[in-house]
Amino acid sequence: MTDYKKLKEILIEKGASFVGFSSVKGIPEAGDYSGAITIGIKLLDSYFEEVKKDSAPTYEYFHHYRTVNFALDQLALFASLRLEKEGHKVKMIPASQSSVTDPYKGAFPHKTAAYRSNNGFIGKNALFIHYDYGSKVRLATVLVDEELTPGVEKRNISCGKCRICVDACPAQAITGNDFYEGCERSHIFDAKKCSDHMKNAYKHIGRGSVCGICIAKCP
Repeated sequence: MTDYKKLKEILIEKGASFVGFSSVKGIPEAGDYSGAITIGIKLLDSYFEEVKKDSAPTYEYFHHYRTVNFALDQLALFASLRLEKEGHKVKMIPASQSSVTDPYKGAFPHKTAAYRSNNGFIGKNALFIHYDYGSKVRLATVLVDEELTPGVEKRNISCGKCRICVDACPAQAITGNDFYEGCERSHIFDAKKCSDHMKNAYKHIGRGSVCGICIAKCP
């Protein structure tokens, strides 16, 4: 029997900022898998100081973003190999992987699994907002053939009346509506508007793959 508490401790020792567990039943991208392990790493505050000041991404932020994604993938690989060795069927979902059918959609909704793990909520900026680290987190997921439960209580925290990200978004991609599980993404966020703006305005940085303004501005 897998000791998930021990696995969590090991992942945090190896560099994860937090680890969560959840059921992924009802999520189409989960396929036959019923549980998820969310692995999160907090992005460093210092990289967002320039982003916030200039309302634009920087080369340094882009490099940090990619470095954290790589670190998350290494942690997810470690967890996946350990779980497979213990007899589980697992599937590692990289930190940043687009759907093969929709370029504006991820291969798996990391944020939904993280939200179900009771480690935070999904904000008006369509990002997972960790209760302690805020929007400055990146996520990877390991799907497992066993339904998992959070083990922690959900907190009554949300964006409330805050609209800072809505007003700060240069693409006007954030609607300002509140998230609720099962809502269409377009209810809170226009992914195409966001992507098109990044490709046009920031193509000199990572070919327009990052922005970070809504993260930097989020209080």
